[in-house]
Amino acid sequence: MSLLTLSLGSNQQADHHIRAALDALQADYGTLQISSVFESRAVGFDGNNFLNMVVAVDTDMALATVSARIKALETEHGRVRGGPRFSPRTLDIDILTYADCVGDYDGIVLPRPEITENAFVLWPMSQLCGDLTDPHTGLSYATLWQRYDKSRQVLWPIDFDWQGRRISSAVDA
Repeated sequence: MSLLTLSLGSNQQADHHIRAALDALQADYGTLQISSVFESRAVGFDGNNFLNMVVAVDTDMALATVSARIKALETEHGRVRGGPRFSPRTLDIDILTYADCVGDYDGIVLPRPEITENAFVLWPMSQLCGDLTDPHTGLSYATLWQRYDKSRQVLWPIDFDWQGRRISSAVDA
């Protein structure tokens, strides 16, 4: 089994799309480890606020199979491809890490550079996998979050329920 981490984001009917993605991921992978859900302003364009989180699962699926399933899930939720990089998203799921893979795997760069670049990925990643070490810096994700310039992007944890239970609280931090 390999540890797979995914970032989930949405700013179009975000509550609905994040919950539906969690349902689909649970159906595909079973038990999910989940971070808090964070809200932040859109980056790179004017738009609705985003909801973001990180999910970790153990899987025996090949990386190519995971990638194909995620793209299909995004498409099922109305994701339009080929538009501007910074634009509204119904559902955006990115593979952050897969086992101990480092490098380019058929166009999937692992670990995904956005982990250390964007607060909306690094904070939830540090919550969920804080002890894991980023192979490029040699630092844990928890340490990278502690050192991150938090003035670069403002985000905050929110109350969020899934399957009838609170999975995130505005006081999580």
